[in-house]
Amino acid sequence: MTAPVFVVDGPVPGDRTYVLDGAEGRHAVSVKRLRAGETVVLTDGLGSWSEGVVAAAEGKDRLVVEVGPVRVEAEEGPRITVVQALPKGDRGELAVETMTETGVDAIVPWAASRCITQWRGERGAKALGKWRATAREAGKQSRRVRFPEVADAASTKEVAALLDAADLAVVLHEDRDAQSTALASAQLPAAGEIVLVVGPEGGVSPEELKVFGDAGARAFRLGRSVLRTSTAGTAAVALLLGRTGRWG
Repeated sequence: MTAPVFVVDGPVPGDRTYVLDGAEGRHAVSVKRLRAGETVVLTDGLGSWSEGVVAAAEGKDRLVVEVGPVRVEAEEGPRITVVQALPKGDRGELAVETMTETGVDAIVPWAASRCITQWRGERGAKALGKWRATAREAGKQSRRVRFPEVADAASTKEVAALLDAADLAVVLHEDRDAQSTALASAQLPAAGEIVLVVGPEGGVSPEELKVFGDAGARAFRLGRSVLRTSTAGTAAVALLLGRTGRWG
C-alpha cells in the first residue's frame, strides 16, 4: 500500500526529526496505529511534501518521524475547475469527496436559480466549511499532496467571469438530442484551464444558459443517461483526466 498522508501546519519539514501531534498525530497513533519503521508522507496540501519513517509513537497523539528532503509536486495541466450547483442535504459533500478523489483541481460552489439549497449567513459559512474539510480529508485518503481549492460561493455573474477567462468553458446540459455535442468528443486544450459547470437537479435555467453562452461557454452532454448533480461532476472530471492524459 502507498504511505498514509498527513497534513502539517506551516512549511513541510525536511531532513530532520519531526513530531506530528494534535489531531493529525492522534489520527496517526490512535486510529491508524502506526509504529516504528512504517513510512508516512507529510504535506501542506499545496504541493509540497516529504516522506519519512516513523521513529516512535508516543502516548495517544505524538508521532516522531525521521523526515527526508522536501519535494514539490508541480501543477498538472490543463487545470480542471468544476462549478458545482448546491445539491440537497449531504450530497454536496459527496460531490466534493468523489471529485477530490478523482483529481479535480478546484471546486466553486454555485447558488443556481433552481437550487433548493441556498447558503446564507451562518448556515452558508458552516456548509462551506464542511466542503473544505471534506476536500482535505478526501485529499489525504486518496494520497494527494495538492488538495483542490474550494472557493467561496459564487454568483451567476461570477461564474460567467470564470468561464470567460477559461481556455475551454463547458456547461453540462441535459439533452436527449442525438446530434448534440458529447463531452467525449470536445476539442480539449493542451494547457490552461477547463471550467465545467454542473447544474442543479432542476437543470440550468435558460437565462443562466444565455449568460454563460455570452461568456463563451458551450453546452455539452455526458451521455444518454441523466446523472444527478452530485455525480455528474465526478464523471466529467474522470472523462477529462483520461482524455488529457493526466490519468496516463
